[in-house]
Amino acid sequence: MNNSIKTIGISFSMGLLGAAIWTNFFLNDPKTGIMLENRDSQEISFTNQFASGNESTFRNDPPISFVEASENSTESVVFIKNFSGTDPRRYSMFDYFFGNGPSQQVSTGSGVIISEDGYIVTNNHVIYRAETIEVIHKKRTYTARLVGTDKNTDIAVLKVEGVKLPAIKKGSSRDLKIGEWVLAVGNPFNLTSTVTAGIVSAKERQINILGGDFPLESFIQTDAPINPGNSGGALVNISGELVGINTAILSRTGSYTGYGFAVPVDIAMKVANDLIQYGEVQKAIPGIEAVEITPELAEEMKLNTLDGVIVLHVLKDGAAYQAGIQKNDVITKLGDQAITGMGSFEEALSYYYPGQKLTVSFNRGGSTKTTQLILQNLEGGEGVLKREYFSSAILGARLEAVNAIEKDRLGVDFGVKITALTRGYLRDLGLRDGFVITQINRESAKDPKIVGKYLEEFSGKLLLEGVAPNGQPFMQSYNVR
Repeated sequence: MNNSIKTIGISFSMGLLGAAIWTNFFLNDPKTGIMLENRDSQEISFTNQFASGNESTFRNDPPISFVEASENSTESVVFIKNFSGTDPRRYSMFDYFFGNGPSQQVSTGSGVIISEDGYIVTNNHVIYRAETIEVIHKKRTYTARLVGTDKNTDIAVLKVEGVKLPAIKKGSSRDLKIGEWVLAVGNPFNLTSTVTAGIVSAKERQINILGGDFPLESFIQTDAPINPGNSGGALVNISGELVGINTAILSRTGSYTGYGFAVPVDIAMKVANDLIQYGEVQKAIPGIEAVEITPELAEEMKLNTLDGVIVLHVLKDGAAYQAGIQKNDVITKLGDQAITGMGSFEEALSYYYPGQKLTVSFNRGGSTKTTQLILQNLEGGEGVLKREYFSSAILGARLEAVNAIEKDRLGVDFGVKITALTRGYLRDLGLRDGFVITQINRESAKDPKIVGKYLEEFSGKLLLEGVAPNGQPFMQSYNVR
């Protein structure tokens, strides 16, 4: 028994001695190729002796911190209240009779301060139908003025009177990489300055949710949690720079389920600057309708790739028509940007202005061709466009002149289109968003302001003629008191 105990003791002592020798003479000896730094260090480096002298470094880096990004962005995100439903001019006597008179409705969302003098970007759907808009920043409430909206991108711009408000620093959505960390900053559930983190899951996403005549969908997809109330808030990168405006979630429940979408900041800022400077977005159009390449279309047209877009229609006398582009041409490049689908096609066009030259690369019958065209505005010209609108609470709508694209599509030479329809006179007549009025009591309808004033004041027998959104002509008579 004693011999056994001695044997075990000697073995244990020799083990400790061997470990000590190994630590002192090998682990701290650079000749062995392995170096372990002191225990307080967070970095362990190993030299790979089996890779022809190459070194491979494995790091135990500290976790990514979102503190700086949060501090740089939360001060620039505001809380928005939309008050609607209180204007008595939007209601008829029948509404009061059936108990449907004015009752205040309040909806909320977020916004991002983009300039020290009080310009704020948010979503169009956040302020939709608003009669009064309030902006809350650092517990202070401001009454906001609506500068302009764009249904095609779901972007709106507000203005508050403030002094040296904390404008957010802008990043670049074009430089944003898939897999990059991002933060969603907003006010979900009426909470202020809520920050959630995730990554960029995809870019150039189209989810077919936007309205407008020329919807521009090239969303940044993120798994940063976005909930109701985040709409109009900021999507920022790890430095706290604005890279997108949070807009939508994909969910069957109405709450976040893993898919969030933001308008890229490069698009949002171009739209915002146009609304501030011109009152409307200066959309540059090439004069074509294009479609995504599906496997079925690729097989039918004998294409060996799904990248690009197919020209479906060429507007007569438009920019593409004059440059020689034809139906069934496959556009593969706009300027220096390769076109992978409708998302990248629409995004590439969104950065240009009417009158600018654009080099277009396309495939026709297996041959690659290049042409140059001069982009046009919505009226077919090449200059800055300032279209006339007439907004009326009595009519419950905004009236605007039809543009060149709509004239071509509907086959009309002129007309006044009904947009932003709410409760009011025109809806009571049975008219809907997108209807184009071409004749009123056999007189041509061309000027939105003249048409609007006429309808507000008219009484008697009214005859309206025009075209429905689906292209069908309509003629309807009314007795108006």
